[in-house]
Amino acid sequence: MPLSEQEQRLLDEMERHLLHNDADVVSAPSGDRALSYRNLVYGALLLLAGVGGLIVGVILGDVWGVVVGVVGFAAMLGGVMLAVTPVRRSASTTPPQREPKPQRGSASFMDRMNDRWDRRQDGR
Repeated sequence: MPLSEQEQRLLDEMERHLLHNDADVVSAPSGDRALSYRNLVYGALLLLAGVGGLIVGVILGDVWGVVVGVVGFAAMLGGVMLAVTPVRRSASTTPPQREPKPQRGSASFMDRMNDRWDRRQDGR
């Protein structure tokens, strides 16, 4: 069932209001810190080694099993921490840009997305 003109106008106004409020609540990450692919891989490998150590610890039992299990658990924890910890980007680790991008002023990413959405909805 199609909406009347008044209902459509009200819906459009509610969408713009919601998008404007969401832009105020959501903040973009700073950009100088990011997850490293290498750390994700090393963290996953350390996590798998820790799971293996934990399984071996359960199989061994006794005192050595407890020691191996604790070391395996610590390896698992360290692997997860390594995988999810962001690293600071330096100029040498960022890929070189082919073309310099024009300055966009002080508008945030969400403000630019809201403007694009508004232009698209207005048919411009």
